[in-house]
Amino acid sequence: MKASSEPGPARVRDARARGTRGLRREEILTAAAALFARRGFHGVTIDDIGAAAGLSGPGIYRHFPGKEAMLSEMLLGISQRLLTEGSRRVVAAPDAGAALDTLLRWHVGFALSQPDLITVHTRELDNVPEPARRQIRRLQRLYVEEWVTVASELNPLVPPSRLRTAVHAMFGLLNSTPHSVSPHGASELPADTVADLLYAMARGALEAAAVPAADEPAPAGNLLAHRAQETDALVTGRRRTGPKQTAA
Repeated sequence: MKASSEPGPARVRDARARGTRGLRREEILTAAAALFARRGFHGVTIDDIGAAAGLSGPGIYRHFPGKEAMLSEMLLGISQRLLTEGSRRVVAAPDAGAALDTLLRWHVGFALSQPDLITVHTRELDNVPEPARRQIRRLQRLYVEEWVTVASELNPLVPPSRLRTAVHAMFGLLNSTPHSVSPHGASELPADTVADLLYAMARGALEAAAVPAADEPAPAGNLLAHRAQETDALVTGRRRTGPKQTAA
């Protein structure tokens, strides 16, 4: 007799239970993120989180052993999400210019849509126990390096250390959005206008890194041709050849 390939009732119930537990964990993490963002990690109790999630304090412990576990999973999740999606977009882009564009639009959208997570991600890392903190920092570094790699392709004559500094400064700009454009913030602009403004400012921060500082030597060769080349690469993702240098 041929065995049925259909899952039995017990398996169906188990799958549904796992799905329900997973959704409940997400609800708890969302409630915790909102509270941590508003009051800080140490200003929130398990009972506060339970009340916000519609659970009793003891009910929380069926899902998490404590606040530290919630914070760890929350920040590991956001760090992994940023890296995974950023890497996917870079790989899918046809060239470095397109990769930069899609990275910028992704992070701007994320910062505007997830103000609580951005706030907690920026402010509460020191409250995560080891070794989760090391893992989070590693994921953050890898995400930064995705940006630095793309910027280096567009600006091969610029030291990676300069580009890395610009990337960190750009993140500081975008990750400050919960204080100015969140539902409780001060922005009076439409959401699309805010997103376009942040995109332009973030892109400008990265483009500024391609211009040598006053105390830095200019790139070898024709400086004006180099700058035109870099601007073209940032706009179109293509690099053009500068004018040939004639022998003196």
